[in-house]
Amino acid sequence: MSNSVYQINKGINQSIEFRGLKAQYIWYLGGGVIVLMILFAAMYIVGLPSFLCIGIIGISGTLLVLKIYKMSHKYGEFGMMKSLAKRQVPKAVKSQSRKIFMMHK
Repeated sequence: MSNSVYQINKGINQSIEFRGLKAQYIWYLGGGVIVLMILFAAMYIVGLPSFLCIGIIGISGTLLVLKIYKMSHKYGEFGMMKSLAKRQVPKAVKSQSRKIFMMHK
């Protein structure tokens, strides 16, 4: 009988990480790059000088990358969703009447 050698996938159920970006932040960065490319094309078609277009897109792209990396490190994989959900929870529930606490027979 021969022995079989199986490789074990130790990364199962872990979030995707690419160069420090975790989970959904990879998609945010990709979407931002696509938006910047469309913005560059629109500015170039309108007739702005190409060096001005490159400068604006370069600065915007740098700010985009810095902001997304900052959010990725601050919130992690699920932290941003948790903070957005926490904002929607009311701080207090007010009731003008005691009827909801009365038992009906």
